[in-house]
Amino acid sequence: MTLTKSTSITRNKWFKPAGVILVAVVILLVLVLVARWLRDLPAMESFMAEFPGRSALPATAPVGLPAWLGWQHFLNGFFIVLIIRSGWQVRTTTRPTAYWTRNNKGLVRTRNAPAKISLDLWFHLSLDALWVLNGVVFFVLLFATGQWMRMVPTRWDVFPNAVSAVIQYASLNWPVENGWANYNGLQLLTYFVTVFIAAPLALITGLRMSPAWPKNTGRLNTIYPVRAARAIHLPVMLYFVAFVIVHVTLVLATGALNNLNHMYGARDDASWVGFWFFAASLVVMVAAWFLARPLFLRPIASLTGAVTR
Repeated sequence: MTLTKSTSITRNKWFKPAGVILVAVVILLVLVLVARWLRDLPAMESFMAEFPGRSALPATAPVGLPAWLGWQHFLNGFFIVLIIRSGWQVRTTTRPTAYWTRNNKGLVRTRNAPAKISLDLWFHLSLDALWVLNGVVFFVLLFATGQWMRMVPTRWDVFPNAVSAVIQYASLNWPVENGWANYNGLQLLTYFVTVFIAAPLALITGLRMSPAWPKNTGRLNTIYPVRAARAIHLPVMLYFVAFVIVHVTLVLATGALNNLNHMYGARDDASWVGFWFFAASLVVMVAAWFLARPLFLRPIASLTGAVTR
């Protein structure tokens, strides 16, 4: 009887998720205890006094966050959430409910017939294209306005300051937030990795896996095989998932009104303007999440191709 009960528990669908959560909680508790122990060491106190967590910016760096960063932040969040959702559907769906074939009208004819892909993949690729277009606008504005100086390391001490910020976060005695003027070292490096490394990797690997990749380039396909792209693409997606979870958690936990005003309201105060913009953006994202299903995607997809079952 005991063996039967034990077996039924381990086969329960919630057993593995509960185990993962339990292990994560234990690891977090250990990290907090270790970080608190480190902070009490004289050597660490001296280190954190020298590197409080924030590196100085160049003298020409802009102060504050412009309005265009607000709507860029919303669009990037909107696209990345749906890209993650549709990408996971592409990866896990074994029997697509519908397929899409490109309409050749107005295009140069080729010997190869248009590829037939699932509606989920069409949605994923369409979102990718919009995300890339939005990213191009983001990069142009980032460098045209000097905001890049707030996201690109320009001093070596950003690295020890990032270590200091990690210890402060892990000890639950968090660094003083002043994102309006300057991100701490950990934030700066995380944003740099996300914008300048993770995003290009997602684009390059996604393009290699897409039907748009040329099939008859033997040397190029040998140098850059599709299995290499697949091996990188999933970890990059998981990185974005982790980034979104941690980012949202810290935004809300380290002064929600101020942070939301910085990100959505282009203002440095404790008003509710940024909160309401954020709330509206959440409504749009949630609505898009539930509307992103074949019933609503078919009419849109049929504008550029044939949708079949």
